[in-house]
Amino acid sequence: MGKIIAIANQKGGVGKTTTTVNLAASLAVAERRTLVIDFDPQGNASSALGVDRAELATRKTIYHALIGQASMAEVIQPTEMECLFVAPANADLAGAEIELVGTFARESKLRAILAEVKNSYDYILIDCPPSLGLLTINSLTAANSFLVPMQCEYFALEGLTQLLHTVSLIRQSVNPALQQEGIVLTMFDGRNNLANEVVGEVRKHFGDQVYDTVVPRNVKLSECTSFGKPVILYDVDSKGSLAYLNLAKELLSRNQPKETAAPQRHDAASQAYL
Repeated sequence: MGKIIAIANQKGGVGKTTTTVNLAASLAVAERRTLVIDFDPQGNASSALGVDRAELATRKTIYHALIGQASMAEVIQPTEMECLFVAPANADLAGAEIELVGTFARESKLRAILAEVKNSYDYILIDCPPSLGLLTINSLTAANSFLVPMQCEYFALEGLTQLLHTVSLIRQSVNPALQQEGIVLTMFDGRNNLANEVVGEVRKHFGDQVYDTVVPRNVKLSECTSFGKPVILYDVDSKGSLAYLNLAKELLSRNQPKETAAPQRHDAASQAYL
């Protein structure tokens, strides 16, 4: 049975989509069947995985599955990577928040449609929108755990309080089993004293909930999205690629009781991973 992880932070520009796409690709390199749910109407995760936005105008998206007009099998698309799949989104998804307001069990729609495919994947990563609206609530209701990307800047902790309050409410009502997968620090610039101070403060407050891996600012992470590729396919030796490979290794280690050892691989990506 696959583990569903919501990648959430209502503060924009913290590397949420970058983390979703590149962590998923790194898990796929480790031969874990991984599905990315693009649950942000901006559709950036879809584009970053090579989905043509123009084609989505005539194809089924996660929006259609959410409102009952398509099955997940009709929505999910393969990517360049054998073990990596995506359920794409576009601007239509923005209308779902309005359309679902008056429906029964509106906060559980995503959980219901993911039940169709959960057993077909090892990991399902949900790229949440940068808000705490109905789409994010659906994501946290459907998830087994949530991962928080946090930018290494002065206001890093500002949005986390609101997110944790929302998580508390969801645990009390619709998803009492929701766990915290952890916090991953992103966009780190070691030359910046403030960035180092933020890292220290976050580790002081949250201890081992913070991943050891820190994702650096890296131009390759920005460039690869415009080519519709995860960084591991764009430049496997870049600092950004190595960081996400290490992050995936940490995540797998934290979930070790439910994992089996990864098969031996001999390509450049897997050598970096190992």
